[in-house]
Amino acid sequence: MGRAEARRAQQQRGARRAPRGRVKGKGGASGGKKPTGIRRFFTWRKLLGTFFGMVLLGMAALVGLYFYVEPPNPNDDALKQSNVYKLSDGTVMARVGSMNRQIVSIDKIPADVQTAFIAIENKSFYSDRGVDLKGIARGVFNTVTGKGKAGGSTITQQYVKNFYLTQDQTATRKLKELIISLKVDQEMEKPQILAGYLNTNFYGRNAYGIQAAAQAYYGVDADKLTLEQGAYLAAVLQAPSQYDWATAGPNGKELVMIRFNGVLDNMVEMGKLDPAKRKEMKFQEPIKPKPPTGSEGQKGYLIQAADEELKRQTGMSDGQLKAGGWEITLSIDPKKQAALEKAVQDELESKLDRKGRPVDAAVQAGATSVDPKTGAIVAMYGGTGQSEQWASNALRKDFQPGSTFKPIVLASAMEGKASTQDGKPITPNTLYDGTSKRPVVGSDIPFNPQNQDDRDYGDPMMTVQSATNSSVNSVYAQMIVDVGPKNVKKTALQLGMQDRDGWPEDKPAMSLGTMSADTLEMAGVYATFDNHGKKVTPSIIKSAKHADREYKPVRAVGDTAISRRTADTVTKVLTGVVEDGSGKAVKSSAYEAAGKTGTTEKNVAAWFTGFTPELVTVVAMFGDEPGTHTQTSLTGTAGGGRAGGSSFPAAIWKQYTLDALKGGKTGSFDLDEADMGKAQSSSPSTSASTSPSQSASSQPPSNTPSRTPSQTPSRTPSSTPSTTPSTTPSTTPSPTKSGSGKPSPPNRVPEP
Repeated sequence: MGRAEARRAQQQRGARRAPRGRVKGKGGASGGKKPTGIRRFFTWRKLLGTFFGMVLLGMAALVGLYFYVEPPNPNDDALKQSNVYKLSDGTVMARVGSMNRQIVSIDKIPADVQTAFIAIENKSFYSDRGVDLKGIARGVFNTVTGKGKAGGSTITQQYVKNFYLTQDQTATRKLKELIISLKVDQEMEKPQILAGYLNTNFYGRNAYGIQAAAQAYYGVDADKLTLEQGAYLAAVLQAPSQYDWATAGPNGKELVMIRFNGVLDNMVEMGKLDPAKRKEMKFQEPIKPKPPTGSEGQKGYLIQAADEELKRQTGMSDGQLKAGGWEITLSIDPKKQAALEKAVQDELESKLDRKGRPVDAAVQAGATSVDPKTGAIVAMYGGTGQSEQWASNALRKDFQPGSTFKPIVLASAMEGKASTQDGKPITPNTLYDGTSKRPVVGSDIPFNPQNQDDRDYGDPMMTVQSATNSSVNSVYAQMIVDVGPKNVKKTALQLGMQDRDGWPEDKPAMSLGTMSADTLEMAGVYATFDNHGKKVTPSIIKSAKHADREYKPVRAVGDTAISRRTADTVTKVLTGVVEDGSGKAVKSSAYEAAGKTGTTEKNVAAWFTGFTPELVTVVAMFGDEPGTHTQTSLTGTAGGGRAGGSSFPAAIWKQYTLDALKGGKTGSFDLDEADMGKAQSSSPSTSASTSPSQSASSQPPSNTPSRTPSQTPSRTPSSTPSTTPSTTPSTTPSPTKSGSGKPSPPNRVPEP
């Protein structure tokens, strides 16, 4: 074989091996060596194809997630708010709720304060679509390079995190945040998103939301924030515990000042703040932190009363109320409230030995004070504190009002133009038999009540005025029979008393206040007398606001419940009780007053209900056995004897009324329509003394008790009434007594 043939044979053998070792090029020429090992899998074509494929898949996944993921229900904490209770002067009394937050609308936040948060957190807020891709990329880069946690969240993303999600730093949560932020930006207006962001953030000092933060750091509502104050709140938001000026160290103060200045400088850069004005601005140091305002002292009772009224007016449940969000301004006057608390302390609590004397341990006091012209409750006393006495004594309905009910009987008699058994119209001058244990006439139900200490009055006849002054049970027992118990009940309901189980609507004993009542409704009854017969429904809520609910205030002063003539006559009779009767303990030259004492059977409760033209106040004492809550006698309170309405309740009423009216203008009752003459006098020393509103022209001669009453003096010096009776013989002819018959056994009844 020649050399030429040998070369051809070799080429042919090489061509057969080429598929395993060489790659043919164009025209059949052999190429270079094929890649081997890992290089076979990472060619530029493959890398680019994989990258674009992943991008497409990612975009498809994001599109799918956008349509698949819906914003979840708000998280539990996002909707929690506190209820804020304010006094009538606007000062915050208490914040109640598990979350110290009060959501406010965006229009309640000053525009420059809104801009301050945008300037430091998300300058592109109004132009972005809910996410900032550059910011996210920057945040990821910072995390990867160790320059800090991933940031770059927009205001929308932070709102979504606070409102819908959690604070967990996970990829899944971050992805949800992105998707939901895009959807929220499409579905909500920017101002709504900003409001949600400002209301859900935690600012430190247990303050959630800008309203709570404004109060915590500057003691003002959000709508009163200055730009400088808003700039600090925007700055402190990044690290509340580190940046709180009251507790921050030098480094914390330096960092928060950097952010504070950054807020204002960014606003200048955005064209939202004039550079000259920026130079004049100075940091406003926050106030010192205050402990949370709770329900200590009387606050808990006031909150209790407000909550009950709010639920009654709105139909809310307890759960709905506790969800929070209410700003409730009470009608409570801080000065009058303080005066009432001091009066109870001075005239009752300071005299009790609750640990050493069992009787004293059972003593409870309650009171309600009302402005009769507006129906506003200006002061209320519920007890020694909810840790000892949970339910408010001002609102408890398990005790009887006693003889404070008697004026309602008289009002019903006059309103219905009732007459006695022998046909004489019932007026303050009408004569009745005041004999103790005298059986009533004209009733299917026998009743012969005993007067206090079994005293007989009137020798035996006395006027209704005198009977009211001395709270004579036998007279009012006969009067309610003459009027009709059902008619009296109707009048009581018209005046504001509540129809409860056990109301003795057909029994003469009702005249002595044997139904249950609380100080609130009795204050309404007497305020109606004071307001010339226009029905007064006491209200403790001055105003109430909620973002999602409407509150319709109580119509505190309504239509006519009884005629002015009736109301004014009852008022005038009750001025006689203060001038010459059982209410004499509250008599003062500082005011003109009307009132009525009340003491229930077995002395388990004692009341004084009194009023001036400016103020109606009901003070009550109850005997409530600790632990068992069994009704027990008040006799022996503070080491004394019988504790009636003319003792501690009257003393509390007088001190409070003097303090509450101090510095104000006091007037006289406008009683030109009253159907009566001057008040009856029960002693020579007072028979010539009449109040300015009383006339001496139409009153018959005094009818006085037939024997000297033996009355246990009060242990409270200022509340000891005069009990010396007049010895002037009666000159009034004795009319025919209505009824006769064999007396039935005496009934144990409430005392005056």
